[in-house]
Amino acid sequence: MSNKKNVVLAFSGGLDTAFCAVYLREQGYDVTTVTVDTGGFPPEQLERIAALSKQLGAVEHVTVDARETLFQGYLRYLIAGNVLRGQVYPLSVSAERACQAAEVVRVAREKGTQALAHGSTGAGNDQVRFDVAFRSLAPELELLTPIRTLSLSRQQELSYLAERGVHMPPKLGSYSVNEGMWGTSVGGAETLDSWKALPEAAFPGGELSQDLKPRPLTVSFEKGVPVALDGEKLGPVKLVEALNALGRTYGIGRGVHLGDTILGIKGRVGFEAPAAHLLVTAHRELEKLVLSGKQLFWKESMGNLYGSLLHEGHFFDPLVKDLEAFLTSSQERVTGDVRLVLHPRTQVVEGVRSPHSLMDAKVATYGEANVLWNGSEAAGFAKLYGVAQMLSHRAK
Repeated sequence: MSNKKNVVLAFSGGLDTAFCAVYLREQGYDVTTVTVDTGGFPPEQLERIAALSKQLGAVEHVTVDARETLFQGYLRYLIAGNVLRGQVYPLSVSAERACQAAEVVRVAREKGTQALAHGSTGAGNDQVRFDVAFRSLAPELELLTPIRTLSLSRQQELSYLAERGVHMPPKLGSYSVNEGMWGTSVGGAETLDSWKALPEAAFPGGELSQDLKPRPLTVSFEKGVPVALDGEKLGPVKLVEALNALGRTYGIGRGVHLGDTILGIKGRVGFEAPAAHLLVTAHRELEKLVLSGKQLFWKESMGNLYGSLLHEGHFFDPLVKDLEAFLTSSQERVTGDVRLVLHPRTQVVEGVRSPHSLMDAKVATYGEANVLWNGSEAAGFAKLYGVAQMLSHRAK
């Protein structure tokens, strides 16, 4: 049995984590690599990653299918909160990193390891998300970050590996793409300039067909969770994957988000997230039908707060569980169907229905007759409703 210290490395199979695997081994660690599949890995890629881990000298490789965990622990609350950062960007990477970090810690505990490692650089948000998660969930374990600590360039990493007989493929294409179940982020020269637009070809779905016809789609929810498409019952993972495939052909959920990074600078990223945009659009419309005005007001605030905590690496703060309890409670009556129509680059809500609808034509119709009050009662209400404003203006 080895007397070396054990380290569990969050492993994507890319250049940075490949370097980490070899470097840590040469520093005297037995390396276990862990790949957490949150929806961006086809089977053949997972096989390639496992083979690479072995080639790099890892003592063990673990693949975790975390798609269901990602939905149940993270995405269902993003849907419940209608969370789109800056009103456009689904928190796909944020949710993935929190989920991946938690799963890596789980494996490390099972293996009885002494250290955790990740391959993030010192430049972006992911280093903070992994660091905070690892230190929150496993503060007793040593934290190793070779890429950040050594401040290596990509060429230096390639040379280091080549000297040891490991030849990583060169970076292909002009864009950095991170694909996951809740969306795909796209980075390139255009995202470094606030004025430039990403070309259609940069998105995973590529340029859109000129022959697209309007496509009706019905999404069904039970207590805020999507459960069916066009009347066909589907588990959450299959449903999200189906919406991604369908929406991608229409260019749904494409855009560029400009916002604040954890490190305090402005950042810009392209994204393609069909399922996220379709589900949030449908869910928000259903909530308008079944929730009170005050619920809708506070849900927007709480949803935005939840999204901010997730995005900024505070997912393991106790407040997150409090917000999840609120969001769960708010979904008790969010059951029903939403009818959408897909068009190139957009979706339109055409109708919504629910057994818990608060819109009852038998009681009152906006702008028309009703049975709950008469004209004189309405006049009295309108007079009292404006008293505070009248007094305020009179005081001037």
